[in-house]
Amino acid sequence: MPSPNELKNGTVIRYEGDLWVVVSFQRVAPGKGSSFVRTRIKNIQTGKVVENNFKASENLEFEDVNYLKMQYLFTDGSTYTFMDNHTYEQVEISADLIESVIAYLKEGLEVTVSMHDDRALAVTLPKKIEYIVVTAPPAVKGDTASGNVTKEAIMDNGLSVQVPIFIKEGETILVNSDTGAYSERVNS
Repeated sequence: MPSPNELKNGTVIRYEGDLWVVVSFQRVAPGKGSSFVRTRIKNIQTGKVVENNFKASENLEFEDVNYLKMQYLFTDGSTYTFMDNHTYEQVEISADLIESVIAYLKEGLEVTVSMHDDRALAVTLPKKIEYIVVTAPPAVKGDTASGNVTKEAIMDNGLSVQVPIFIKEGETILVNSDTGAYSERVNS
């Protein structure tokens, strides 16, 4: 039987008779006692989100999940539409199911969609996503003297990111989707 140490975002487990999808997890190894995995899990049927700790020694029942490469197309505000690049089938996912990744979505972005019984459960983003800087105030002489070496910039999808002061409007950068932090400038 799989252990809680094998959990990751998008994993589907059968817990207390229902199907739950892992929204977030953290492995904890306290100085005293046994290690455990702290999770936020969401009930697939009801949408209820709960926090739960699983001891590392527990056994969990994992459900079969297909991971499909899909392209983000558009949103109507409450649902987000993705397309399978091979079959061209479209899948709609409700906003509350993928709220943690919505800020990073932009038209044409390739993501991994977790599917269980032909139902979309979660979206996994690439580790680094390319954006074009739309708004970035110019660097002001003396900024580095105060130790303030970053500024706020707005990306082409509306995402706000702290970037180094040398980044200018129109440049392409990579943003880490795990932390939301600037990663590097893309040379064109």
